Order: sequence, then C-alpha cells, then structure tokens
Amino acid sequence: MTSAPPFAVPILTAPTAAGKSALALALAVPRPAEVVAADAFTVYRGLDIGTAKPGAADRAAVPHHLLDVADVTESYDVARYVREAEAAVADIQARGRVPLVVGGTGFYLSALRRGLPLTPPADRAVQAEVEGELAERGLEALLAEIARVSPQEAGRMQGNPRRVVRALEVYRRTGRFPGEFGYSPPRFAYQVFAFTRPWPELEARIAGRVEEMLAGGWPEEAAWLAEQVPPDTGPRPTVWQALGYPEALAAARAELTPEEAAARITLATRRYARRQLTWIRTQLGAEVGGPEETAAALARHLDVEVL
Repeated sequence: MTSAPPFAVPILTAPTAAGKSALALALAVPRPAEVVAADAFTVYRGLDIGTAKPGAADRAAVPHHLLDVADVTESYDVARYVREAEAAVADIQARGRVPLVVGGTGFYLSALRRGLPLTPPADRAVQAEVEGELAERGLEALLAEIARVSPQEAGRMQGNPRRVVRALEVYRRTGRFPGEFGYSPPRFAYQVFAFTRPWPELEARIAGRVEEMLAGGWPEEAAWLAEQVPPDTGPRPTVWQALGYPEALAAARAELTPEEAAARITLATRRYARRQLTWIRTQLGAEVGGPEETAAALARHLDVEVL
C-alpha cells in the first residue's frame, strides 16, 4: 500500500493591492490556519503604513508569522527568510494547525519552492565596483548588460537594484549568473494559488490605497525611517528599496507635493504589479484566476488538511 503524498503547503499570491491579506483572513478565520507572510519589507519593525502591514485586529484574529522580525538597521535576505519561514511552517504543523503562506515577494516564494540557490558568497569588493556603476550608469544599463547574455536572468531581476548588483558581481567572478548554480532541496512541498483583478480595477485600488496611506501618515513614517537609516549615504540601504518610501520622504520634506508623491508612487506600483504578474506566471508557473475562483480552490485545499 502506497502512502499518500505529503500535504502541499498553500501559497496565496497576487499583485500588490489585489487583496491578498483580506482573502487570507476570510479563509483562515474559520479554520485552524496561520499566516506565514512572504513580503520583503513587512519583516521590518516600524514599516507599517507604507508596506500595508496587517494591523493589530487582523493579527489578533489570525496568528501571523514573519512580521516585525528585523530592525530597519539590519540586512534581511532571502536565505534568512527561507530559514525562518520553514521554521514557522514546521512549528505550525507540529501544533496541528495549517500554514498558509501569503505574500507577493516573488523571489521569496521561489526560494521556498525551489530551495536556496547554491550561489557563492558575496565578494564585497566586486559588489562595490558594480554599485559604483549602478550609481553612474543607472539600473537600465546594468539590466541591459545582463539581458545581452541571458534574457531569462534579466527577467528574474524584477527591476531590483540589489539583485542586479548581485547578479553582475557573481557573473564577473565566475562567468555564471546566480540562477545557474542550482538550488538546495526545499523542505516542504507547496501549491500556488494566484489571483488578480481586471486591470482597471487593480489600477483604481492601487491609486486609492496610495492616497490613503499618504494621508494616513506614510510621510511621517518615511521621515522616521530616514532618522534610523539615512537614505543618501553610499549605496541605497535595503529598507530604502521598499516601494514608495523615497517619494513619501520627499513629501515629508516638502520636496514633492502630496499629489506629486501619489502620482509617482502610483505609477511605480502599477509597474511593479505588472512585474509581479509576470513572475507569478513565469517563475512560479501558476495560473492566475479571479479572487472568487481562487478563494474557492484554496478553501477546498485547506479543508482537505483540516478534515
């Protein structure tokens, strides 16, 4: 008699502002489920408004893991995320509950499913050279350099400056990009549930949320962050790569009007949402449905484990 395959840990993902957190709560509250966040910036304490971090009421209704686990002065990378997320999943299962991974940071989700890349450790001297080129030549020039050798690797960058610097640093040392080194075995099996909304609706949700966050104290939060981690000293710190924080800081300093900040953040967020959808389809290999059908499919999956 063959044993049943292991339960696949569900991943719920969608582009920013599509409503991942609300859908996750609706499914988790009536079930013994706990959320494991997959977001590169909600890990930081103090980044609450600009990251749309779940609030106290939501976290009281459903336990959330991997929120507020690092100070903004710390560097938090994908290797640490995978270690801590896997530990959270194991702990949740050991207590007889169901883990539900929820988030939109594509390379965190890919690392959970594939395992950690077996890329050599960073060489800070080479990284510093590439960071200098980034400042001088710009992100698009470095992305084009990667694309000339490997369009697939360029697509994996998601426009992230830190990942571009890392990719070129490794390539110049080894002649291979990080994605060519293979991966360690993942600890768990996962099944991806992905959704989006019609583009005009998603655009409206993005614009509305940006305005709400700016009115709700995002500029003040960005000013607080600048006091902890100055954004303009050397290579841009990790926390300042969070979407919208430079513009929110400019609004706090009256370098941009609230309307100008909102317009810039909304445009950048729309572009990011498109990159997320591309990542979900190409890197996670998931079909993207609507919210209702995705909720129904995920509910069936959770009920199999709960029962």
